[in-house]
Amino acid sequence: MIDDIINDLKDGFDKAYTKLTRELGRIRTGRASANMLDEIRVDYYGSPTPLSQVATIKVPEPRMITISPWDRSVMKDIEKAILASDLGLNPNNDGTLIRLVVPPLTGERRTELVKTAKKVAEDARVAVRGARRDANEMLKSLEKDGDISEDDLHRSLTRVQELTDKAIEHVDGLVARKEAEILEV
Repeated sequence: MIDDIINDLKDGFDKAYTKLTRELGRIRTGRASANMLDEIRVDYYGSPTPLSQVATIKVPEPRMITISPWDRSVMKDIEKAILASDLGLNPNNDGTLIRLVVPPLTGERRTELVKTAKKVAEDARVAVRGARRDANEMLKSLEKDGDISEDDLHRSLTRVQELTDKAIEHVDGLVARKEAEILEV
């Protein structure tokens, strides 16, 4: 029973890490990344379709993304979707390929992005603490029902706290790396 609760706790931590990694990947760092375009939806025959499902996305240079649509009739729709996004990128269409040049970040924009990264990290910490709270409540419930002893409860609560501390350190490490990447000129 205790092992199941610990495994559920670790699963909760893994979900928080996955979400954090995905959110941090979307924060633009001045370098081109295909992840920047994950949220872009293209009107493809009347249906909002993820850009990655209508085109090949490549990063040939650190500051450039190329988009090669499989169906050239959708080029204008891709351009509209990119312009409508909040990425601030201007598509350059040559008829067969769309190029996106990622401009270098200003100091002010870097500071804003660091704040965004810290907010995303705090959301992940809240998720980790929520998983800890749920595990602690389940353990206390087991002890109250007489399924585990008081000593088992205290050992388990200590184990949960140790795992939580490691999870918070992991989140902080991920965010510190992202901050360094954002502030790198």
